[in-house]
Amino acid sequence: MRIYTRTGDKGKTSIIGGRVEKDDIRVEAYGTIDEVNCFVGQAMTQLDTEKFNDILDDLEKIQHELFDCGGDLANVMKERQLKLTQESVDYLEKKIDAFIEEAPKLERFILPGGTPAAASIHIARTVTRRAERLVVSLKKVDPEISEIAQAYLNRLSDYFFALARVINFRLNEKDVEYVRSAKVFREGKRKEDK
Repeated sequence: MRIYTRTGDKGKTSIIGGRVEKDDIRVEAYGTIDEVNCFVGQAMTQLDTEKFNDILDDLEKIQHELFDCGGDLANVMKERQLKLTQESVDYLEKKIDAFIEEAPKLERFILPGGTPAAASIHIARTVTRRAERLVVSLKKVDPEISEIAQAYLNRLSDYFFALARVINFRLNEKDVEYVRSAKVFREGKRKEDK
């Protein structure tokens, strides 16, 4: 099997239902989602299968959903069959709430880092935020872009933030608070965009 096609040598690439320039905002958006997926895969290699079995299952599920999300963004067909659903967003919210309960109480911003896996997840979180910003830009060009994709990426970055804290907590690695941070997290109220 040959993986190269030579069809992109002139700076264009195929999407579902057409061809676009390789620097098109659509390609930037789903390419950035692919970056997120790679950092998730990296984090998975850094997690012990016994201690993090539940999280590894979730991360594999998320990897599939990231492919779905990228595919939905790459689709310009008139009749778009989207793969990502609201159930995926709802599931992330449930997991975020559970992680918030598991990790120690948080009042201030923290420095990204700790264990290697948590650091990888923090990278995935920030790249997810970039992907979300690109989807917002893409929506200005293509208003038919899935609302679910945008909501999913927004929630996924929150999930990664909460997950990184749980990974550190389970490995007895304390999060380091940003020393000049005000108290930004309040009891019973979740800040949506950090």
